[in-house]
Amino acid sequence: MSSHPSRHGHLARRLFQLYAGLALYGASSALLVRSGFGLEPWNVLHQGLSERTGLSMGVVLTVLGAAVLLLWIPLRQRPGLGTVSNVLLIGAAMDATLMVVPEAHGTVLRVVATTAGIVLNGAATGLYIAARFGPGPRDGLMTGLHRRTGVSIRLVRTVIEVTVVATGFVLGGTVGVATLLYAVTIGPIAQLFLRLFAVPPASDGLAVVAAGQPRGVILRP
Repeated sequence: MSSHPSRHGHLARRLFQLYAGLALYGASSALLVRSGFGLEPWNVLHQGLSERTGLSMGVVLTVLGAAVLLLWIPLRQRPGLGTVSNVLLIGAAMDATLMVVPEAHGTVLRVVATTAGIVLNGAATGLYIAARFGPGPRDGLMTGLHRRTGVSIRLVRTVIEVTVVATGFVLGGTVGVATLLYAVTIGPIAQLFLRLFAVPPASDGLAVVAAGQPRGVILRP
C-alpha cells in the first residue's frame, strides 16, 4: 500500500519535468528569436522556412519534427512519450511566447534576451532529458544514423547541424553571435541542469530514470 504513493509521485515528477522542459524549451527559443543575435542550429532552418512559406516558426517546427520522425522508421528508432510530446508542444510554446514577447530593442535588452534564452534552454534540456521519456525527433535521427552507419555521434551531429544552419541561412534564417555562443555553451549548461534535475529512483524499486549523463545528446526542437 505504501508503495503506490511513491510510484505515483515518481511518475508525476517525471511527467512534470517532461512538459515543463518542453514548454520552457519553446519559450527560450522564442527569446533568442526576439534577441535578433542568432538562433540555435535547427531554428535557423525553421526561421528560414517560416520566411519562405509564411507559416509561423512554431508550425514549421512541428511539421518538420513530424517529418523527421518519419525518418525513424528505416532507422528502426522507437519513439517515446517525450518524442511525440516534443513534436506537439515545443512549437506551440514558441508561437505563444512570440505572441506576447516583443522584439528586443537596444543592445542591453538584446544581450539579456540572448543570455536568458541560452540559459533557460539549457535548463529546459536538463528537465526534459532527465525525465527519460524518449529523445526528441532530431536527436533520435542523430543517434539512429550513428547506430546504422557506425559514424561517431559527434561527426553525425556536426554534419547535420552544419547542413541545417547553412540551409536555413540561405533561406533567410538568422545566424549570428548567439548561434556561436549557443554552440559552445549549451553542452556544459545542459549537463549542469541534468545533474540538478536528475530523478532519484523510486523507493519501491523502480529503475533509476536519470542516473548518469546521456552521452552526446542535446535536445533539438
